Amino acid sequence: MPHRRILSLWFPRLGAERLIRAEPWLADMPFVTVAEEGPAQVVSSLSQKATEAGLYRGQPLRDAHAMCADLVTRAAIAHREAAFLGVLHRWAGRYSPWVRSEPPDALVIDLTGCAHLFGGEEALAAQVHQDCANLGLSVRLGLADTLGAAWALARYTAQDVGSHRSGDAIDQEARATRARAGKRRHWERGGLPPGAPARALPEGHIAEVGKSWSAISPLPVAALRLDAYTQEQLHRLGLRTVGDLIGMPRAGLARRFGRGLVDQLDKAVGSAPEPVSPATPPERFSTRLSLPDPIGLAEDVEAALERLARALCDRLRAAGRGVRVLRLEAHRADHTMQWLTLKLAVAGHDPERILPLLRMKIEEIDAGSGIDMLRLEAVQHEMIHERTIAGHEVAAARGRARQEGGVGPATEDLLNRLSARIGMEAITRRHPGDSHIPEKGAQVVAAAWSEPAQDWPALPVRRPLQLWRPEPVMAPDRPRLGAEFRWRGRTFGVLAATGPERILPEWWLEDPEWRSGPRDYWRVETDKGERLWLFYAHGGAQSSGWFCQGEFA
Repeated sequence: MPHRRILSLWFPRLGAERLIRAEPWLADMPFVTVAEEGPAQVVSSLSQKATEAGLYRGQPLRDAHAMCADLVTRAAIAHREAAFLGVLHRWAGRYSPWVRSEPPDALVIDLTGCAHLFGGEEALAAQVHQDCANLGLSVRLGLADTLGAAWALARYTAQDVGSHRSGDAIDQEARATRARAGKRRHWERGGLPPGAPARALPEGHIAEVGKSWSAISPLPVAALRLDAYTQEQLHRLGLRTVGDLIGMPRAGLARRFGRGLVDQLDKAVGSAPEPVSPATPPERFSTRLSLPDPIGLAEDVEAALERLARALCDRLRAAGRGVRVLRLEAHRADHTMQWLTLKLAVAGHDPERILPLLRMKIEEIDAGSGIDMLRLEAVQHEMIHERTIAGHEVAAARGRARQEGGVGPATEDLLNRLSARIGMEAITRRHPGDSHIPEKGAQVVAAAWSEPAQDWPALPVRRPLQLWRPEPVMAPDRPRLGAEFRWRGRTFGVLAATGPERILPEWWLEDPEWRSGPRDYWRVETDKGERLWLFYAHGGAQSSGWFCQGEFA
């Protein structure tokens, strides 16, 4: 049975290099991403130029600007960095199927039985470095028998083991021992005796099989993934490296520093198990059709799409899923690719309802020198349940409910056809709003993600068919409308006026549109045929006057 081997990949500049890949010019100047920690802004990730300028992760942004005048910053977006790490998670599957993400900037790969496929561990490490260089990423790796040892080698090889709080400073000593601090020799306070060589950290990042403990012995105690308080206490006692802890009795360490230190030490040397559990791969549904000869006729593309759609729908139906968003890729003979997106109003796996929508997209495909491969992928899919067959009475009641509510297969197909033409985002419907303000009485929602509203409140008075922002009306400044008024450059005569309807502003909100105070609304019939909705504003933060806000049918 092969020995267990764990590879830890750490991307120390992941956040910055993700943006450098999109904007290559950022690599030529000091560049950092900025995150918020409470009320402060700190450096989250930095480029190589920023590191050379003396900046470091966790540094306050104001200090970074003071040290580097030409510093370029971007906001750190956590969910996009997590998505990028997910892309690297799939990329790492080329080395082993057993991969786990360690947010925010690391991966763990179980290489047991896989290294020989790449010519050995050294060759595999060189391949990882080369692949990451091709991707424009900086990587540090560690390979050992345990996850803890690999994690330590990836982050702490060839680094200084010192600490800014070593316990040697006089202000870190207890008050009672400060008088004797000057008389104590430095090697009695955790330093090296005279003539002893300086501690040299290993340059290698690959631990030999069965020798993980010797590989991590010279590393600092921070390599055991300890909290800052425990590290500080160990430094005060002169315990600076992992080797200083390996030979110590576990019972004494547990009593002094807690069980956590002992557990991390045992995991690093292999005395305690630490499994690598890979993430469950997401369900992916796609079909591909490679053609022996390039095609370009609409009839040929339609026949190929029919085969792809039926095969994809069969897979979706077997898994109990329904597609929401389809992606069609047309790969041409000149090694170029065109892709189209199709969104459905309701998730489904019926090819007879999907094929008409795909046919509408054929005219948008540019065959060019010929299409030699077509690919259809369900980018977004949902769980759907098969409908239960009901009796005549229940089925009739459901049919009447669909007709009254305007929801049914015909409506869904109409939404699908419209979305294929103008886009799903352009199709909306109105739902009642929770406000007595006229312009807030309804809210616009996406038709594909909502049902028709059934609970419209009954209004005591009619509302106009069209509403717009209040427009000024030239009329005498008094609550009663005169015989005529002027609006939009035209003079209107008043035939009839119904009202007033008093509407008060929402006093608990600061709405700039309602700074004119309470309003008295009137339904006005004019001699030009328009039936307008006018109101008189009594004045508040703004002056009073007449305005027009809508028109009746």
